[in-house]
Amino acid sequence: MDHKTPTAAERRIRQKRGQLTYDALIQTCFTLLETKEFDEISIAELARKAGYSVGAFYARFQSKDELFDAMVAQHLQNRRKVRRQQFANAKDATLITDLLEETVRYYWGRRHFWRAALIRSMRDPDFWTPIRKLSHEFADSLIERVGARRGRALSAQEDTNLRFAVQMTFGTINNTILNRPGPFFMDQALFVGNLVRAFRLISGYDEFVGPSSRGQGRKARRGNGEIAKR
Repeated sequence: MDHKTPTAAERRIRQKRGQLTYDALIQTCFTLLETKEFDEISIAELARKAGYSVGAFYARFQSKDELFDAMVAQHLQNRRKVRRQQFANAKDATLITDLLEETVRYYWGRRHFWRAALIRSMRDPDFWTPIRKLSHEFADSLIERVGARRGRALSAQEDTNLRFAVQMTFGTINNTILNRPGPFFMDQALFVGNLVRAFRLISGYDEFVGPSSRGQGRKARRGNGEIAKR
């Protein structure tokens, strides 16, 4: 039988189709995670919902863990893009509220995905390394921003306070998603308002940018209701 070698154009078409399938499987899994835990989603269900065969799944991922790794990679890319936009556009007075309000909304909206990531990290410590790096980058960007506003490098104590505020923020979010200890939950505006207040207190942010930023955390609070939707 005569096997015809694919042309360059044909190879590009196949690669594009393969990428579309790859992306569709990832996005479909994110959609399923809106209502299900990761362990409840079978490969057969995922492939069917995405409109592909199980064979198409295995042509791109060796396992659900490999699929999840790809989802985390997309998550990291998304977070870096959003964070760059926020630091570029937010005013000093509203920066902390803007950062934390969006962060809480994002992780609450993808809480099943993030719970799966937290659980995965317990059995695979190396899995958390790029995620930890992302939170360090968050702190680095904030320190760079504050230092630029102050016109000097931050002291060791100032640097520590800002980094600990970031660690406190993500630790609180992670614990709330994993354990839901209460009495405040991430879908409540009071959660965001108090998180902003705690961040400002620990980091000393208001001392860096001046009194005009004080009270900005109130915009994230609407009594005891749900977090404000944009």
